[in-house]
Amino acid sequence: MLIVEPANPLDPAPSALLAQAQALQAETYAPENNHALPTEALAAPDIRFFAAREGDTVLGVGALAIRDGYGEVKAMFTSDAARGKGVGAALLRMIEDTAREEKLPVLHLETGEELAAAVRLYERQGFKRSGAFGDYEDDGISLFMTKVLD
Repeated sequence: MLIVEPANPLDPAPSALLAQAQALQAETYAPENNHALPTEALAAPDIRFFAAREGDTVLGVGALAIRDGYGEVKAMFTSDAARGKGVGAALLRMIEDTAREEKLPVLHLETGEELAAAVRLYERQGFKRSGAFGDYEDDGISLFMTKVLD
């Protein structure tokens, strides 16, 4: 059974997945186009960090960054072995539920076209392509998406 719950990004299993995610980001994007938060930053008070697991095996991670008037989806990553098993969708449901509890009206995220599986996941979960938000600039590399919460 898949369980999604609050977690500590500094614990070994989530930290290992985050390291894989950061390696993929570094391979895919130039440093100036890489907007991943460092693992330590995901333990900040304005971040709600989650892990998805089956038994003791962590299969995916994701986070909600609480911003002024909105939430930002951060650090979404699923292990290769768990792709296609609904892990990303389960993490997004937890992030959305938490955003609603925090009374946030909208979720934003930044990703890239190169991460096609992630883009498909976000679109299936109701995110729409949008413009830059917060401190981001439209650099021609980033893809911005938004979901209004009901």
